[in-house]
Amino acid sequence: MTNDPYEILGVARDASADDIKRAYRKLARENHPDANPGNPEAEARFKDISLAYEILSDPEKRQRYDAYGGADGPQFGPMDGFGIQDLFDAFFGGDPFGAARQQGPARGPDAETMVEIDLEQAVRGTTASVEVRMPVRCDRCTGSGAEPGTFPSRCETCGGAGQIRQVRRSILGQLVTASPCPQCSATGFVVATPCGECFGEGRVNASRGVDFEVPAGIADGQRLRLAGRGPAAFRGGEPGDLYVGVRVRAHPTLERHGDDLVHVQPISFAQATLGAVLVVDTFDGPEDLVVPAGTESGRLFRLRGRGVPRLRGRGRGDLLVRVDIVTPTDLTEEQEALLRQFAELRSEPLAPAEKGFFSRIKSAFQ
Repeated sequence: MTNDPYEILGVARDASADDIKRAYRKLARENHPDANPGNPEAEARFKDISLAYEILSDPEKRQRYDAYGGADGPQFGPMDGFGIQDLFDAFFGGDPFGAARQQGPARGPDAETMVEIDLEQAVRGTTASVEVRMPVRCDRCTGSGAEPGTFPSRCETCGGAGQIRQVRRSILGQLVTASPCPQCSATGFVVATPCGECFGEGRVNASRGVDFEVPAGIADGQRLRLAGRGPAAFRGGEPGDLYVGVRVRAHPTLERHGDDLVHVQPISFAQATLGAVLVVDTFDGPEDLVVPAGTESGRLFRLRGRGVPRLRGRGRGDLLVRVDIVTPTDLTEEQEALLRQFAELRSEPLAPAEKGFFSRIKSAFQ
């Protein structure tokens, strides 16, 4: 049977990742040992299909195969197969002294999602939950990728090291390069009988609820990093991280400015002129606000320590209360008369009083 993974899966060399996955799942179902009991040829085909998928499903491995693994790959003249890419790997990606790299499955990718909370939850802190669809550990094989009752075996290609070392001659002398083993996907183990649920990956796509703590003082647009709670890795590797972006909903009466909160408090002309004691609602309960006589519209009052906790420090911001004098628009005749009397005592010019509808009719007939 051919060793070309494209031919094994029956896909074109420019096939998309989805095309490769569909072809693999179809062939894996047809050749799975459970569907072909006692058929060694089907089992061998299944192993070849799994290996081909391991190469083509990983963008980095596929790129390396396309560049150097195919029959039409580049040839490298008189340096025993050592080329420019190998020289680059030796100094930037490989290890010229042959030191061991970290072994085992690669870490899972990171993922990102969003959560929306109220301003009070941002100030106090809260426990939030998000529903995320991402790769999770396969319960059937507990992440090993092997069918229950079977076990991964040590890779014969790399001897369980997860990497292949090569000593090559170059213009600089001998160089030792290390690259991930394509046979075992750098895990050091080969799965002869892949799990029928995850097809040997050790992970499946599923929706999962994630609970987490939102610290007091978090601001709109900030992100939380949930270490190790992201997508599962290939065959039992360390999972990635989950990043949660935070959106804070607008509050009906409060605005946040840094660590301070700003509240606009409407007051009447009489309260501003004569003074008043008002009750202001805060996230810590009601607070008395003393408005002295002669207060002008727009004046700020500061309630210390009633703002937002400092996320990376100690203490809290303040609550700034801005008073806004509201002009009455629904005066009774008695209230209007009293105001006109007040204005006359202060020698303040006023517009002529408008007569009511019935008064205008009465005047028309006099």
